[in-house]
Amino acid sequence: MAEVQDYKQSIKYETFSYLPPLSAEAIRGQIQYVIAMGWNPAVEHVEPERSHNHYWFMWKLPMFGEESVDVVLTELEACHRAHPGHHVRLVGYDNYSQSQGTAFVVYRGS
Repeated sequence: MAEVQDYKQSIKYETFSYLPPLSAEAIRGQIQYVIAMGWNPAVEHVEPERSHNHYWFMWKLPMFGEESVDVVLTELEACHRAHPGHHVRLVGYDNYSQSQGTAFVVYRGS
């Protein structure tokens, strides 16, 4: 029988953090999925020690109606450059259910 893993040694954030780190291609694919679903992408960031709080800081406003993966990637990178020690995540807001359709950490802070 497999041994139960202790998650205290490696803090997990969102669904994809249980997988190996996403490649640049996989991140691009997830952004494309958010756009294809008609969700509004938004970038959020927070200091690692506050990452388990309910609220992360929003980087600008959500990108309502954005259809370019490159624009979203540019905003993720700009947030990471402005806050290099922070975790940076992408959130896809679903207008229909008025909730988050997805959220995953793109850059992990130190």
